[in-house]
Parts: sequence; C-alpha cells; structure tokens
Amino acid sequence: MRITVDEYDVVSVILSSFLSVFVSALRPLCRLPSATNPMMGLQSTSIRTLKLAALPVLISSSSQFVFRTVTKTLTAALVSRQRPRFTLLARALSAQAVQAAPAAEISDNKVLRPQWRAAIDFKWIRDNKEAVAANIKNRNSNANLELVLQLYDKMLNLQKEVERLRGERNVVANKMKGKLEPLERQKLIEEGKNLKEGLMALEEDLIKLRDELQGEAQCIPNMTHADVPIGGEDSSKIRNLVGSQHEFKFPVKDHLQLGKELDLFDFDAAAEVSGSKFYYLKNEAVMLEMALINWTLSEVMKRGFTPLTTPEIVRSSVVEKCGFQPRGENTQVYSIEDSDQCLIGTAEIPVGGIHMDSILPESLLPLKYVAFSHCFRTEAGAAGMATRGLYRVHQFSKVEMFILCRGEESDSFHEELIKLEEELFSSLGLHFKTLDMATGDLGAPAYRKFDIEAWMPGLGRYGEISSASNCTDYQSRRLAIRYRPSESQSTTNPKKGKSNLAPTQFVHTLNATACAVPRMLVCLLENYQQEDGSVIIPDPLRPFMGGISHISPKFR
Repeated sequence: MRITVDEYDVVSVILSSFLSVFVSALRPLCRLPSATNPMMGLQSTSIRTLKLAALPVLISSSSQFVFRTVTKTLTAALVSRQRPRFTLLARALSAQAVQAAPAAEISDNKVLRPQWRAAIDFKWIRDNKEAVAANIKNRNSNANLELVLQLYDKMLNLQKEVERLRGERNVVANKMKGKLEPLERQKLIEEGKNLKEGLMALEEDLIKLRDELQGEAQCIPNMTHADVPIGGEDSSKIRNLVGSQHEFKFPVKDHLQLGKELDLFDFDAAAEVSGSKFYYLKNEAVMLEMALINWTLSEVMKRGFTPLTTPEIVRSSVVEKCGFQPRGENTQVYSIEDSDQCLIGTAEIPVGGIHMDSILPESLLPLKYVAFSHCFRTEAGAAGMATRGLYRVHQFSKVEMFILCRGEESDSFHEELIKLEEELFSSLGLHFKTLDMATGDLGAPAYRKFDIEAWMPGLGRYGEISSASNCTDYQSRRLAIRYRPSESQSTTNPKKGKSNLAPTQFVHTLNATACAVPRMLVCLLENYQQEDGSVIIPDPLRPFMGGISHISPKFR
C-alpha cells in the first residue's frame, strides 16, 4: 500500500496519539513490583526487546510496518514465563528511550533472548567447596570454582540490598495512604521516586550478576561416584570380559577391504558429494543396517522401553542443558548458521528434552525410552589409521536408550542398562570388555560411565561400541524435569490454605547406546569374515535380513 506525504502526516499523528494514551494507561501500573521466576531466571530480560525495537519504526515510510513491529515485540514479551515489568515498558515507549537506543541494537532480526538458568544448588557447592574443587581437578575441568563462589556471595549481598530498598519503598508507599500536608506528601513523592530509580538500577545489576554466575557455574561438572577410578583413560578399570577373540586360519581383512570386495559401501563417491568421513551403504550393507536397527528395537522393547523416533534438529539451549557445548573450538556439534538450532550428535538430546519444563507424577516413573535417530558429529581432529573407514564418521544411525527415574533408583537402572548392552552384544557373538571409565574420561554430565569396547580383528584392536552413563540430576536441573512424590507430607496440624503436597524433586537421567550402526558393521564384517571372502550373518539378525544368511563376493 502506498500513501502520500499528507496521509503519512495523518498516520503519524494518529500513532502518536495512540501511543500517548497507551503510555498513560500504563503509568498507574508502573508501581507494581517486578515478578521474577528464580528457577527459570527469565526476570525482566525479555521485556527489553521492546525497549530496543519498538518506536524507531515511527520514522519508517509505512504505517503497516509500524503495526507489524509493535505486534512482534509485544508478542515476545507476552510469551515469556513471567509478568512483564511495566516500568521498563513505559520507558521503552518514551521518546528518550528511542533516542538513546543505539542503531545497531534496533534490529528486527536480533531480538535479545533471556539466558536459561539451571537450578544449581549454590549453597551446597559453597558448603562442600573442598569436595567440589577436588572433583573439578580429577576431571580435568576448567571450571573456576573460586569465581563462582565470589559471584555467589556478591549476588547474596546485592539481593539483600534490593530487599532493603523494596522495604523502604513499601514504607514510603504506606505513609502516603493517609492524610498528609502537601509539603510532606511532596517530600514522600520525591523519596519514593529516588528509591524507585535506585531499585531499578540495582535490579538490572542483579540480573547481569545472576547471568554471569550462571555462565560460570554451568561449567562445573557433575560430582563423581566414589568407585570411579581417578586419572586419564588409561586408568579405567575392566569390569567384565566377555567371550574370546575369533581365531582365523587365513590373513584377516579389515572392513574397508571387505566392503570393497563385497561392494557394500562407497567412500569415494560420498567424499565427492558430501566431503570426507561420509559414506554410501550399498547392497547387503543396507539390509544389515536395517536388520541391526529393527532387531535392537525389538529386543529393547521386550524390556519395557517405549520406542521413539526423534527430531534431528534441536535448539542450541537444549544441547547446552544436556551438557554438550554447541559452540567453541573443540565442539562436536554441527550448528546451523544464523539460527539457534543444531544437528543432534545423539538421540539423548531430543529424548532428554521431551519432558523439559515438566513436573511428572511419581506413578509415571521410571520412563524408559529407546530412540532411533541419525546422528551428526564434526569429529574434529579425529584423523588417522585408528579411525579410518566406518569407525569415525560425520553421520550415522544409532539406537539410544534413555531412562528418567527417581534419584534412589538411578544406580540400579545403570546396572540394568549395562547388563542389557552386554546381553545384546553377547547374543551377536562379539568379544568385548566393559570398562569403568576414569574421571578424566567422563563428560560433564556423567556421574559414572561404563564403556564397552569390542574386538575388531581387522583393525587389530578393541574399539568403543557403546557407553552407558548415569547423569543423576545434572541434566534435569538444567532441563527443569521434576516429579512430585505420590505420598503427601505428614503434618499433624496442617495450616489452613497450605498445600499438603510433597515438594517436587528432580528426576535422575541415564543414557546408553544400544546400537551404533557403523561400528557394529565394523565388528560384524571383521569378526564373521570367511576364508572365501564371504561374511556370515549372525543368527539373531537373519529373520530381519529377508532370508539372507551370508554376504558373498560380487563377481563381474
């Protein structure tokens, strides 16, 4: 729609009048104290998008653009999980706020997002400082515990000052309710104004301080099980050794040579199409991948797991809440440019997010999921003979198990996951060892982790095919997943109007690999190769292979 200069002047006058009335209507509400949500930490941050993006559109040549921008910024405020701070809103709609806003910040595409917050028990960290410090050292973490404690003390002091000013402001407000001399009323008005401005400044400082504290505290890794060996990967202990190495009376081939002779995959074409560490599966290898997935799903479902397929693109914040780093030099995560989204490196991430921001009834626990997904990893710096072929690739299929349970049950479910993995790999006739991984090899979320390494005769070594981690409440405190115990609190004389419900508790989360397809292909091809160049299909997979019992060389 095009408008003339005269029409534009009329539109500008109408809009100016509308905004003046709007601001006047909001002024009585400016005295309301700001509402905060300490668990989620959104506070007043989202409302600042209005301050940065609302009125500069008045200089636009289109009234339609004015309404669109105002609507968009208002929507951003309304969907946040808090009551808007009307004080900041009034300031955002003032001419002074428009003039003061830097042009670089007034971008319709760059809306400030509130930082998510983990429900970290800072008091516990402070009270157990020595144990936390030792844990950080043992896990080779770069977390700065001293800075976290300094910021926490600073935040507590600032909170006290904010509460003191709020109390003084309330005292002034109560005094003004009675009959007062004009001079006395004016004096109280000035005092209230000064308190209000000082309080606003302190509240903004408190928000920044809380964000800084969260940023530092989120680097602190989970605590570690007492039985976990201390040291690097070489310090890991063998928990179980299953089976024995296959004996061959002929020269052993690796999966790359087998795949070429059996025409099972093509790395060269994939490198031209997608880049290095990508591959095409062909012929029986495709059937073998499908057989592994379907067999694994059917076996795990027998143990009471609910099957899922998941989104393979998730928000960066969900990746972070699960304990992974989507940004940084050594990240394994593919981030989508100009968005807040990432490709998943494991189904653990979208499955962990399925109950995000939820309070579950205790009767639903445990929740046991088995999820199929494609996974994407940068595998930065993972070159070399030890990782050639299918062993380390950028994209692969995987079946992942995930459990949400009560805290006192997580150790027993961890044992269940390990035994289930061992049963799966044993039934395929693989020789493997289960390792209790040392502190230096634990990711930030893991309280304890067991890896399974299978013998790969073509590579001449053991290779990791699975891991199972108990993350306790590390992820749930970030994802805000809690449960409410079914038993009500026992109170002899419950107070009138008080809820008799038991307080919520954070669930514990566990994850374990049921089948990482490429490495399982390595194991099966190399362990079941025959002297004539063929490969035998293990019995459990044959019903899922369409009658194929072996893979023979292709003669041309």
